[in-house]
Amino acid sequence: MQPEKDDGGSHVLRTSARLRQRHILTLARQRGSVNVSLTSQEIGVSVETIRRDLAVLERQGLIRREYGSAFPVESVAFETDLDRRSQTLLAEKRRIADFAVEQLNDAESIFVDEGLLPSLVARGIPVERRLTVVTASLPVAIDLATRPHCTVIMLGGRVRGKTLATVDKWVVGMMAEFAIDLAFVGANGLSIANGATTPDPAVSAVKAAAMRASRRRVFVGAHNKFGAATFSKFADVRDFDLLITDTGLPRRIAYDFAAAGTEVQRV
Repeated sequence: MQPEKDDGGSHVLRTSARLRQRHILTLARQRGSVNVSLTSQEIGVSVETIRRDLAVLERQGLIRREYGSAFPVESVAFETDLDRRSQTLLAEKRRIADFAVEQLNDAESIFVDEGLLPSLVARGIPVERRLTVVTASLPVAIDLATRPHCTVIMLGGRVRGKTLATVDKWVVGMMAEFAIDLAFVGANGLSIANGATTPDPAVSAVKAAAMRASRRRVFVGAHNKFGAATFSKFADVRDFDLLITDTGLPRRIAYDFAAAGTEVQRV
């Protein structure tokens, strides 16, 4: 590996572990993930140095490492927006969404959560399918509202700019009026100890209301959500009837989640 030209800034990153780790975290949040080899080349330090930096960031609960890459852990102070989410694990999310659509069975009403993966589920619903769809997500409502056989109920409330979804008491109040057949719910983190979590309590309240209103509850999330925990809990693992994720989740971890009381499907 050829080191980068020393322009002063690169030298500081190479010699200061604290500043380098802050820079790596910034890159992970901007890009959705960082690759160990590429980051070592960009900064001009060894792969082993980047691995040590990532180990420090992981111990601080700021990133999660796997297979030569690292993903940022969302928190109260940091939450990925829709554009960033669309750049991460897209192929895996599409497989999850396709499998989730197969779970519709005889449902006549569904809840579709905010976020990229639930929106992919919504897009995958056959056009000829007759459904009543309840959602807090503006993108989901826009995608489905023009379909001839879909009745879309948009939950009204304050719109969050990061996810283009509604929150607060108006949304929770509306949800209490429904009895929904099936809910497709996402989360920023899912762990056996901490359950399903999000960084924002207002979002968590909407998800909890959807869980209460729905007869069957399906979690949709890529493997990097498993084992992560953010600020606000809205459900236990056993509150879901099915967890759908991708094959990046190791089988042993899937078995642990299944033992916690719910079915797990890796697709």
